[in-house]
Amino acid sequence: MPIADSVLDLIADTPIVKARSLDTGVCELYFKLENHNPGGSIKDRIGLSMITAAEARGDIQPGATLVEGTAGNTGIGLALVAQQKGYKLILVVPDKMSREKIFNLKAMGAEVVLTRSDVAKGHPEYYQDLAERIARETPGAYFINQFGNPDNPAAHEHGTGPEILRQMAEVGGVDAVVFGCGSSGTMTGLSRCFAVHAPDVEMVLADPVGSILAEYINDGVLNDKSGSWMVEGIGEDFLPGISDFSRVKQAYAISDQESFLAARQLLQAEGILGGSSTGTLLAAALKYCQAQTTPKKVLVFVCDTGNKYLSKLYNDYWMLDNGFLEREQHGDLRDLILRPYSRRDTVVLAPTDLLVTAYQRMKLYEISQLPVMDGDRIVGILDESDVLLHVYGDEARFREPVSSAMVSKLDFLDVKSPVEALLPVFDRGQVAIVTDGDRFLGLITRIDLLNYLRRRVQ
Repeated sequence: MPIADSVLDLIADTPIVKARSLDTGVCELYFKLENHNPGGSIKDRIGLSMITAAEARGDIQPGATLVEGTAGNTGIGLALVAQQKGYKLILVVPDKMSREKIFNLKAMGAEVVLTRSDVAKGHPEYYQDLAERIARETPGAYFINQFGNPDNPAAHEHGTGPEILRQMAEVGGVDAVVFGCGSSGTMTGLSRCFAVHAPDVEMVLADPVGSILAEYINDGVLNDKSGSWMVEGIGEDFLPGISDFSRVKQAYAISDQESFLAARQLLQAEGILGGSSTGTLLAAALKYCQAQTTPKKVLVFVCDTGNKYLSKLYNDYWMLDNGFLEREQHGDLRDLILRPYSRRDTVVLAPTDLLVTAYQRMKLYEISQLPVMDGDRIVGILDESDVLLHVYGDEARFREPVSSAMVSKLDFLDVKSPVEALLPVFDRGQVAIVTDGDRFLGLITRIDLLNYLRRRVQ
C-alpha cells in the first residue's frame, strides 16, 4: 500500500469480508467495512465530497465557518475534513448522540451545540432547523445541509457504488445491498449508480422501529407521526429532499433491541466491531437472507465503528438499564439490583483501602457510593459526601483509610420487602442495602428504581 500524503487520501476503498459464522440461509453475506475509513464511518465519504465540491464552486472561502446538523457520523466526517482544510465547524447534535462521538468531535476542534432529540422537524430546537438558523445568523457561514445537498449522493453514485461493483465482481457480482437511510445519500447515490451499471441489484432498506421509512416503502403510507428510537444515524421522520426511493422495493423495521443484539452478535461471531446502525442493517440482512429460496450474494454495510458505542450497546449495565438484556427474575428486590454482589459485579472497597482509591473508583465507574466489605460482610458505606467532608480543609486525608470516613451504622432492607419500602430510604438520602438474612446482595439507588419502573412501562 502506498504512503498517503494526507489522512483524507485514506477515505474510501474500504475492504469487503465474507461472513463465516452467521446463519445466512442459502445466501452469501458480505460486509463492506466502512469503519475502516479514517473517521471511522461511511460518512467520511460525504464529508469530503460536500466540502470539496463547495470549494470548487467558490461557496466556501478560506477560513470560513461551516455549520451542520447531524444525528450521527456526518459530523465526524465533516470535522475530519474541516480540520485538515482549516475551517471552523459548528455542529448541532441531538442529545441522544453517544458520549464517545461528542468527545471525538470536540477533540477534533468542532464546536458542538446540543439540542433536543424529542422534537420533530419544524420545531425551533430540531437539530436541522437549529443548524440552519445558526448558519443564517453567522456572518460568512456555509450551511452544509446534508439532507438537501446533491454532493451527498454524488459521493456514493460516483464513489461507493462503482467501488462495490468492482470489488464484488471478484466473487461473481452482487445480487442485493442492505443499507440504512438517514440523510438518504447512500441510498440515492447507489440507486443512481446501479440503475445504470447493475439494474438487477436489489435495494433493501433497514429502518429502526419508529422511523416512517419502512412503512413508506412497504405500504406506500407516508406517516406524519414518527416514534422514537435509540439507534443513531439512521431512520427519519420526514423524506429528505435528496431522497430517491424509486428502486427500493423492500424494507425491514428493526427494533432497538434487535439492532443492539445483532451488533454484539457480529462482534462475537465475526470479530467485527460495528456501531448501532450496523446492528440494524445486519438484523435486516439476516432476515432477508433467511427468507430467500435461491442463493444470492448480499452485501451489507458496517456503517461505523463500535468504538463510538462502548458506553452504550457494548456496556452490559447500559443494556440492562434499558431492558435490552435480560436477567433471571426473582420477584423481589433482587430484580432492582443492577450490580449483584453474588456475580462479583458490585464495585467495593475494603476498610483499609485509601480514600484516594475510593475517589478513583467512584470516578472510574461513575458511582457515587460504594459498599465497604470485610470479606463477604458489609461493614460500611462510603459516598461522595463522606469523602468530601473528610478531606475538605486537609487534602492529606486522602491518604487515610476508608474506615476513617465511612458510615458504619447501617440500615438493611430484607430482599422480600416490597418495592415501596425503598421510598423512605431514598427520602432519608440513603442508598438501599439489600440483604438475605446475613448475606449482602447489593445496593439499590434512586436511578435503579427509576429504571425498574421504566422497564415495567416498556
